[in-house]
Amino acid sequence: MHRPELLRWIYLLLAIAGAILPWQANLEFMQANGDPLALMQFIQDANANAAARSLSRDLLIGASAITIWIAVEGRRLQMKGWWITLIACVMISFACGAPLFLHLRERRLAELAAAE
Repeated sequence: MHRPELLRWIYLLLAIAGAILPWQANLEFMQANGDPLALMQFIQDANANAAARSLSRDLLIGASAITIWIAVEGRRLQMKGWWITLIACVMISFACGAPLFLHLRERRLAELAAAE
C-alpha cells in the first residue's frame, strides 16, 4: 500500500474513532444527568474549570477554521458529498467529520492524479 492510500485509510480509522469515542462520553453524560437534552448543563460542564475552558475554546476556534476550509476545499476540488462531512461534524462529532473530509479529499486527489 503506497503512502497516499495508507493516509486515506488512517483518516477513515480516525473518523470511526471520532464517531465512537466522543459519543461514549456523550452517552455517559446523558445517563449521569438523566436528561439527554441537558445542553445548558453540558455547556456549564465544558466551562467548569480552566482546563475545560481551554479545551472548549481550542475546539471552537480550530473547528471554525477547519469548517471554513472544508467548504472552500470541497468546492475547489469539486468533491462529491463534501457537505456531508459538515453534517457529520454537527450530528456526530467534529472528531468524526474532519477526518472523514480528509479521507474523501485524499480519495479525490487520487482520482485527479489518475486522470492526468
